[in-house]
Amino acid sequence: MMVAKKSIKLLVVFVLALTSFSVSAQNDDTANNLIDSPDEISDYIAHHLKDSHDFHLFTNNETGVHYGFPLPVIVWTSNGLKTFMSSAFHHDDNGTVIVNEGDTQLVKYHSKIYELENGATALNFDDKHHPTNASKVIDFSITKSVFGMIITGIIMLLLFGGLARGYKKGNGIPKGVSRALEPLVIYVRDEIARPNIGEKKYRKFMGFLLTVFFFIWILNMLGLTPLGFNVTGQIAVTASLAIFTMIIYLFSGSKDFWAHTLWMPGVPYILRPFLAVIELVGFLIIKPFSLLVRLFANITAGHFIVMSLVALMITLKASFGPAVSTGMSLALTLFIMVIEVLVAFLQAFIFTMLSALFIGMAVEEHDAH
Repeated sequence: MMVAKKSIKLLVVFVLALTSFSVSAQNDDTANNLIDSPDEISDYIAHHLKDSHDFHLFTNNETGVHYGFPLPVIVWTSNGLKTFMSSAFHHDDNGTVIVNEGDTQLVKYHSKIYELENGATALNFDDKHHPTNASKVIDFSITKSVFGMIITGIIMLLLFGGLARGYKKGNGIPKGVSRALEPLVIYVRDEIARPNIGEKKYRKFMGFLLTVFFFIWILNMLGLTPLGFNVTGQIAVTASLAIFTMIIYLFSGSKDFWAHTLWMPGVPYILRPFLAVIELVGFLIIKPFSLLVRLFANITAGHFIVMSLVALMITLKASFGPAVSTGMSLALTLFIMVIEVLVAFLQAFIFTMLSALFIGMAVEEHDAH
């Protein structure tokens, strides 16, 4: 218990130190900082759904001052590894602010970091508005999504560490947060792992299934907070989770699974090669793609709907007045937010359920076909 308290204190101190030390305020020279037109609202929503190199909390529309804290930028350029804080870009995302790191010049354009060619003093674009005198760098930065995953990982370590210590001490009934955590662990075991993988082999995959379930669920819940995380709405994240599932069921596949996949019994020999191709496409492409797209699309759509409903107080103000438009926006947003809480759990459940189902299909024995 003392270890858990110390860990929580360290986490709080780390977050407070990061935010207080790195809070930044940069002036924006734009005359009008208000977002009050449909095009500006659409751009703002699109920007929110993307990942970012800094943690932007809010902007003072009257002064154009941005408040938030920067994150580490780690990029590999033609001149080697370069590291600095994202505050060096001064919240610029149009490629106008040049960061000089030794003999390397870097700019940020549409959330991508580019390395300018030697002698270039500004970005040049072609007719499709693609940079012509700069190249993308290999980006290892701690972005907003990565920061969210780190926070989620720390939360999971604290939660499961406390639950494990409680069992290790032999306590019959968990205490505190562990009392709410235990039923969820049992639910994943009895309702997801056992029915889909089987009584004999489910224990081997419980660690992965529990990690995936709570990782997605906590990230989805963080996405509903004012902090603005949209980690599971990043297709790179959902694709990585799907690839982990694919690797596990491919390398855990039994001999019977591969025999039935590559040379299906009970059908004419001339059809077996065609069926093998179809089966391989299903396990290598279709099943992982269904996992990553379902999670990505649902979370992204949820964020888009919530922010669109919030924007109703602006778009409908001219027709219904400030009071009515704000009331409609708040009522509809509250209704959708309640549904989103359910969706946050449901998407974690569906991803874990399908992962268990695919693993179960790979490890099942011949007599189970």
